[in-house]
Amino acid sequence: MWRLKVSEGSSDPWVKSVNNHIGRQYWEFDPNHGTPQERAQVEKLRQHFQTNRFRAKHSSDLLMRLEIAKEKASDYGILEEVKEKSEEEITKEVVESSLRRALRLYSSLQAKDGFWPADYGGPLFLLPGLVIGLFVTGTLYAILPQEHQREARRYLYNHQNEDGGWGLHIEGASTMFCTALSYITLRLLGEEMDGGDGAMHKARAWILQRGGVTSIPSWGKMWLSVLGVYEWSGNNPLPPEIWLLPYFLPLHPGRMWCHCRMVYLPMSYLYATRFVGPINAVVLSLRKELYTLPYHLVDWDHARNLCHKEDLYYPHPMIQDILWGCLHKVAEPVLMKWPFSKLRQKALQTVMQHIHYEDHNTNYICLGPVNKVMNMICCWVEDPNSEAFKFHLSRIKDYLWLAEDGLKMQGYNGSQLWDVSFVVQAIISTNLVDEYDSMLKKAHYFIKNTQIRANSSGDLSKWYRHISKGGWTFSTPDNGWPVSDCTAEALKAALLLSNLPSDIAGEAIPTDQLYDAVNMLLSLQNSNGGFASYELTRSYAWLEMINPAETFGDIMIDYQYVECTSAVIQGLQSFRKLYPDHAAKEIQTCIAKALHYIQSIQLPDGSWYGSWGVCYTYATWFGIKGLVAGGETYQTSYNIRRACDFLLSKQLDSGGWGESYLSCQNKVYTNLEGKKSHIVNTGWAMLALIEAGQGERDSKPLHRAAKVLISSQMANGDFPQQEIMGVFNRNCMISYSAYRNIFPIWALGEYLNCVSMPSPTRNSL
Repeated sequence: MWRLKVSEGSSDPWVKSVNNHIGRQYWEFDPNHGTPQERAQVEKLRQHFQTNRFRAKHSSDLLMRLEIAKEKASDYGILEEVKEKSEEEITKEVVESSLRRALRLYSSLQAKDGFWPADYGGPLFLLPGLVIGLFVTGTLYAILPQEHQREARRYLYNHQNEDGGWGLHIEGASTMFCTALSYITLRLLGEEMDGGDGAMHKARAWILQRGGVTSIPSWGKMWLSVLGVYEWSGNNPLPPEIWLLPYFLPLHPGRMWCHCRMVYLPMSYLYATRFVGPINAVVLSLRKELYTLPYHLVDWDHARNLCHKEDLYYPHPMIQDILWGCLHKVAEPVLMKWPFSKLRQKALQTVMQHIHYEDHNTNYICLGPVNKVMNMICCWVEDPNSEAFKFHLSRIKDYLWLAEDGLKMQGYNGSQLWDVSFVVQAIISTNLVDEYDSMLKKAHYFIKNTQIRANSSGDLSKWYRHISKGGWTFSTPDNGWPVSDCTAEALKAALLLSNLPSDIAGEAIPTDQLYDAVNMLLSLQNSNGGFASYELTRSYAWLEMINPAETFGDIMIDYQYVECTSAVIQGLQSFRKLYPDHAAKEIQTCIAKALHYIQSIQLPDGSWYGSWGVCYTYATWFGIKGLVAGGETYQTSYNIRRACDFLLSKQLDSGGWGESYLSCQNKVYTNLEGKKSHIVNTGWAMLALIEAGQGERDSKPLHRAAKVLISSQMANGDFPQQEIMGVFNRNCMISYSAYRNIFPIWALGEYLNCVSMPSPTRNSL
């Protein structure tokens, strides 16, 4: 049986940490763990997911809930819904009862060091990259032994679509990218080409009916080339020499979005070395299984620019195809020959220096899962016996998460800090802090011990890094990459906790650490007033013309976002109230410019587009929150009035809100199928409207929304997992599994304390 390990790692000499592993989470298989009854319960949950996988595609983190309940000797309970109440029955007493049940349940899920373990999966191209990386380095069975492989196969089969393919993410329509990668992964994990009760045959038919894998998008071509089932000559060039260009050029990788440059950094190394893993019988068989004609007859030059229509979210402009053609046919042949080959060797050395810098400064977690695996392969190619490779192997488990749908690879090493910052604000909003002081103390401990206390090593400009001292990452400080909105939300939470008595929230964070956070935030403001995610915006939007990833949009530069800008306004304004004399002029100027930016990007219908959550509901909550924090009100701000009108226009007949991920892809507000309500969208909309004073104007929409949340709650206080609510790069969805608890609690807390409710009647309880 599987066991969840929290904040452990000191016994492994190949795992290093800057904060003694606080916040670390990973799963470990223990054959002696669990009773026969517990194992039967796990199997029952797995079977239930499999049976309902086409109806409910998102796991509910039930294995984590059962494991924590077991460790704490508590009873998770049966998942039954509360009987729906009529609108007039939503009274103060009912809301308080709902909140107490929710907080009691959620307190039982908190880890000992203050965070809430949770699933951050969703994308389906991550696990295949890991399996291929382990396969080509000869470590597949060492890192993913039998039980891991069984659960990985379970995950892939559970998320295969009815047509035989796999989507870019767990709720997406089938794509060549993830269908080919998932099929290959299953083969590498031991499945026969016609195994899986017909599932493998169905997947292969899906691929071949669409012309075979020559039309897989560029990221897929790269992975297949590393494995040896696609030729490097069928890839568009990724010359590492770009890292030798002068920094003032707009296309220098140091000026790109950090995720973009950190992924294409090891990609360029693998491309330039034309690395191919060992060729065995499975690889040779895949060369036959995946193509509609013999492998040696494939026109690889023609295949370079092929991309199947299901995958083509961002078509290449003509100028890009011309660029790749020139590089492929002219530059590459020249760079492969002496004396120009010396330039390539210098470029490869430079690339490896940057890879090692990234690895060292992130404790081998790396910025994200894609560059994590690619960096690991590059380290192995450079030296299979290197310490760097061993450090990499020990950090793979940080990205793996187990749920009733199987073993997946997450989009980060977790969302620990992000979730904790929101949870603190949610708990405090309920005004029930005296009853849940233990939760707050532990969360406060986590926030204080996960702030980055020093910049990355060396000359930051040489490595194209921004300052990081004072910031918070999305997950844990071992990740090493602070984010603007994560820092702002953690700052808000820390300040709220510092206002509470120490016997409730613990000792306040030292003032100098708050100053460091403010300094870091102020350094991130762009000239137009907006805030990007990790760094300043360093180049121009026209660089998107050479975005080589057909699958993702807006990847080339670190764009400014309403979410990040609003969070910073809120954080700095909270700080200014408690420390009015520190950097007062700078903060005032920063907030004024940020307010103007938020106003300038509001859409004609009153909404904002969400880049990190689904979608217009999410961003409009941030838009309103930022404007109100900056001093504007519904009465004085036309922007706020338009935003409220937008949200009210999207309220469903049920009283809730429910927005589909298709809003993100198509940039048009789209309801969930069947106009279903979603508790997270409903929570965001409620929070935005309450912030804008809706309760003082007309509280009926809020009463209706509160009814949706309360009637959705389960008997044990939990809330159901519904459709996926996170997004990145417009086209790929990702799970924020803690949101199902956080935002109903937060919205009902604000509702309880900010909106007048009717007195209880005799029959209301």
